[in-house]
Amino acid sequence: MVQNSETINSGSFLDEAFVGDSVVIRQVKKLINQVAKSNASVLILGESGTGKEVVANCLHKLSKRTKKPYVPVNCGAIPRDLLESELFGHEKGAFTGALTQRKGRFEMAQEGTLFLDEIGDMPLAMQVKILRVLQERIFERVGGNKSLHADVRVIAATHRDLEDEVKAGRFREDLFYRLNVFPIEIPALRERVEDIPLLFQVLNQRMQEISESSVALSPEAMASIMQHAWPGNVRELSNLVERLGIMFPEEPVSWDDLPEKYQYDISHIEELPDINNIGVSNENDTEDKTLATENIATQNEATPLLDDGSNLDALSSQLPQGGFDLKDHMANLEYSLIQQALKESDGVVAHAAKRLNMRRTTLVEKMKKYEVMFQSN
Repeated sequence: MVQNSETINSGSFLDEAFVGDSVVIRQVKKLINQVAKSNASVLILGESGTGKEVVANCLHKLSKRTKKPYVPVNCGAIPRDLLESELFGHEKGAFTGALTQRKGRFEMAQEGTLFLDEIGDMPLAMQVKILRVLQERIFERVGGNKSLHADVRVIAATHRDLEDEVKAGRFREDLFYRLNVFPIEIPALRERVEDIPLLFQVLNQRMQEISESSVALSPEAMASIMQHAWPGNVRELSNLVERLGIMFPEEPVSWDDLPEKYQYDISHIEELPDINNIGVSNENDTEDKTLATENIATQNEATPLLDDGSNLDALSSQLPQGGFDLKDHMANLEYSLIQQALKESDGVVAHAAKRLNMRRTTLVEKMKKYEVMFQSN
């Protein structure tokens, strides 16, 4: 049942639909709220399995078009010779096998939302036709000559770096800028490790509703899976929950019970995750944590510190008496500048990369490196 956007509590709706309370996920939810009620095109970026379709669905549910159709289409899953007909429809006799007139996805989504998933896989010839629809808001069915009006909000998503695709000549630059009116980048699961316990709990609850089976992790097992890189992101975590639910229904799962690829050394971990209080907090706790995080970030950006606690500003006048590690100093400085660029770009990695005059992929790799470095210290 589709709810009227005016009756939806966007905060509780997003918390239920897009699980997570990390700083980066709160920023994503903020961006969704900001753009949902406009008609602007949105480009959702992120690795496979991060939840791009969930974000697209949230944008539609919170929009003014929520009572109208939401039509998703995976551009990479449809054969190239059928994609035009799938999107724009066809007239009877337009090609062999076209026995009747057929509506395309643009017509099906009239006055609603069309979600073009994996648009980075769309062939160049079709990109030209999508660009025309976005510019002129008209299209024709295959084999037809009657122009049809497209009152459709377009949301697109891709796991590819479209700026690199543009440079390589595989994606049209003009279409990229038409789609990239309001980009939302979904962080990989390894970039929001603190959300894993809550995600595990929610996925477990959903499995229980469907199959009436559930699984419980020990703190040691939870600490171990939180060290995994999760190349499949939330989709991979969901698969693990289902697998453990089949293997250990209604049984506690210890570190030894985990599949070998998820068994990491936890001997260095001083404090195990408290899995009994996941999601239990009040508004004051959340505000205090947010303020504390912002204060720490501000302090680190304003006055980066060396390992010995000395302020970087002090280096402008003289070196510390005992000397210092130049490599660590440069790492601290670069990490500080990256954090500042991310904050000023509202967490959008692509925008932060431009501020730092580097490629987005390079910045992502540096973020991964520093996450490991500073978590291990």
